[in-house]
Amino acid sequence: MTRKACQTSKIALKYYQNVGAFLSPAQGGDRQAERQGRETRPLRTKKERGFIMKKRLLAMLMTGAMVASLAACGGGSSTPSTDDKTGGDKAGTTSGCSVDVILKTTASEYWSYVKAGAEAYSKDNPDVKVEVKGATSETAYDEQQNMIETDLNSGAYDAFVIAPLQADLVKTLIAGQTAPIVAVDTNIDAPEVLSFVGTGNEDAAAMGGKAAVEAAKAAGWDKVQAIAISGVQGDGTATARLTGYEKGVTEAGGEFLKDEIQYADAVADKAATSMEAIMQNHPKGVAIIVCNNDDMAMAAARAAKGNAAYEKTIFVGFDGIQSACNAILSGEETMSVAQEAYDMGYKAVEAAVKAVNGEKLEKFIDSGCSVVNKDNAQERLDTLKGYIG
Repeated sequence: MTRKACQTSKIALKYYQNVGAFLSPAQGGDRQAERQGRETRPLRTKKERGFIMKKRLLAMLMTGAMVASLAACGGGSSTPSTDDKTGGDKAGTTSGCSVDVILKTTASEYWSYVKAGAEAYSKDNPDVKVEVKGATSETAYDEQQNMIETDLNSGAYDAFVIAPLQADLVKTLIAGQTAPIVAVDTNIDAPEVLSFVGTGNEDAAAMGGKAAVEAAKAAGWDKVQAIAISGVQGDGTATARLTGYEKGVTEAGGEFLKDEIQYADAVADKAATSMEAIMQNHPKGVAIIVCNNDDMAMAAARAAKGNAAYEKTIFVGFDGIQSACNAILSGEETMSVAQEAYDMGYKAVEAAVKAVNGEKLEKFIDSGCSVVNKDNAQERLDTLKGYIG
């Protein structure tokens, strides 16, 4: 029975109880008053008494029916229905849990895997509602800010998964929030964030830097120098990757040209422009170009195509997306540091649900990484196609 029907039954029950009391026989009371010498009202006629008895019987029958109805309501219990969406009432269960996933953008292949992973969790757990959104680009800062502010204040979600475009800004936006918050891809240094799900970007980039130096030596480069085409200057993820690339290249015996870093805002067209500037500054070629993502690495490789001095240059991307695998197989991009973006999205939502249910989370949940080259690019490609086709 619905809550509204239960409330109606309670009102009716009270009414009929009152009717029954009102229609209770008064003769006994009249006789007692008589014995005490008080004035009494005239005794009811036989017809009146018959009418009253019928009313009493009806009241008793209706009261019994109302009691039975209330039994279907759980005895009139005020326990919230399963439609209630207050996170505090759901400890130990995921029923009705709603998770808001705000990504840096949904306008790239890499983020489509994160999105697919997050949505896959909901498919595996139908009682969990997952809503995924993102800005139109990785420089649409105001757009993401509005999304975060609106959703945090909406009261519509039990937990949040956020991939911040500007971690310091998001730290301010989430200050004082009590709903569980999980950072994905890029960490947010704030007490409100219970866990960071992503790649150890510095270690992963170091792995790529070492592999690039080995590949450059194998390609015949005597002077192994590396220049980075990075993402958004000051972004935590971009900074970690730069640090890792420098570490890996240096430890493997190469030279990282730190003073010549090009910032391209994580977009392909700006990466192509950066590559043109590098070729002008280094007409004899550079052994290694390490990039913040695969789109940038492919754009840089295309910009250098036809320049004999860069025929043996090692172009390193980051993400390991389908287009990168195809570029590696065709000989355009050389290698990519692959993030497990699908797993990242899945594990982030999984962590958020655990937090809603009162479970303690690890501060860092590693989604894994690997280096993709010609030897394993096809296998990687087949795996990715299974995620989004």
